[in-house]
Amino acid sequence: MTPGNLVDMLFLYLKAFHLIAVVCWFAALFYLPRLFVYHAMSEDTPSRERFKVMERKLYRGIMTPSAIVTVALGFWMLHLNMDYYTTVWWIKLKLVLVLLLVCYHAACGYFLRQFADDKNTRSHTFFRIFNELPVLLLISIVLLAVLRPF
Repeated sequence: MTPGNLVDMLFLYLKAFHLIAVVCWFAALFYLPRLFVYHAMSEDTPSRERFKVMERKLYRGIMTPSAIVTVALGFWMLHLNMDYYTTVWWIKLKLVLVLLLVCYHAACGYFLRQFADDKNTRSHTFFRIFNELPVLLLISIVLLAVLRPF
């Protein structure tokens, strides 16, 4: 194999593992706010305590590691193809959307701490709406990555 082929093969492996991490991250991004809905609706202590454990394990065990791997592999792929990506506008917009996704992730962490400390003041209706936001980001990011406009 030539050095060019090795870089191409590395890029394909990075892309594959990046996509796997994205799928894991989004699964958690969709599920954690749904847990918040049910947690906000719960009225008994055993249910609230169970939701706290589920939320913490999802956030720390799946969501955050998946986000870190997603972002790290994404930047590694950007680094390998910096000449190409500095000339296209869609990647800059995609990165802004990913930054918004990271902010959403951080907001989930904030709400997680609010629930853990029994200080949540938001209703289940708020969390039902909040739960829909990553869908919009997912659609936008995938369309940009696949269609590569501009």
